[in-house]
Amino acid sequence: MADKEMRGRAPRIFLTGASSGLGAALAHHYAARGAVLGLVARRGDKLREVAASLPGAHRIYALDVADAAALARAATDFMADIGLPDIVIANAGVSVGTLTAEADDLPEFRRVVDTNLLGIVHTFAPFVAPLTAAGRGTLAGVASVAGIRGLPGAGAYCASKAAAIAYLESLRVELRATGVKVVTLAPGYVATPMTAANPYPMPFMLPAAAAARRLARAIAGGRSYAVVPWQMAIVAKLLRLLPNALFDRLFAHAGRKPRRRA
Repeated sequence: MADKEMRGRAPRIFLTGASSGLGAALAHHYAARGAVLGLVARRGDKLREVAASLPGAHRIYALDVADAAALARAATDFMADIGLPDIVIANAGVSVGTLTAEADDLPEFRRVVDTNLLGIVHTFAPFVAPLTAAGRGTLAGVASVAGIRGLPGAGAYCASKAAAIAYLESLRVELRATGVKVVTLAPGYVATPMTAANPYPMPFMLPAAAAARRLARAIAGGRSYAVVPWQMAIVAKLLRLLPNALFDRLFAHAGRKPRRRA
């Protein structure tokens, strides 16, 4: 946030998935540092609670990131009311166990991909042209180390996060000469409502506030790709190197995220 244009004014940040977990922690982190926030989440009641707990005055937008038109309206309102954001963080995400053989899980596949992948696209789309015209700003997308390799029982989640990593890389290269930075954030396990239901060990888990601080540092540093915490970065690199036969043997019986049941 050392950009000359920002000196003498509060940073402007547009953040999705802000009603709980990592998103709420990011909102608290930036608000404590004087930022003016545009907070987006599907659950309006929770979003209002978070906004009320923050120092300063912020804009809230209760919407689903799968709704591109609603996000475009929110982005237009934020830019008209607050100004061009310095940082846009596409953090909204959902996680649920899925099995391809279960017909009831097909809508869950779509919901996870719509939120975790297309939600990032919908979040960034209204800002790319104005940020490019200004020649500044940062687009930060929250992916996951789960996008490194496919895990059993988590096909939708892993696929959506792998696609998010590839999408963010494509966008980074597209915008390379524009002055707009694209940051891929790949957190490991973070203590949030999303991970609370996981019935398996979660190594190197971070409290949400600690994860938010580390991700904010990566964004401020303009890193193109950051895995948090550093221990998970090592794990991610090792997973990439494992031959398929060994990976399959090691993870065939790994713990699985519970499926959603009616």
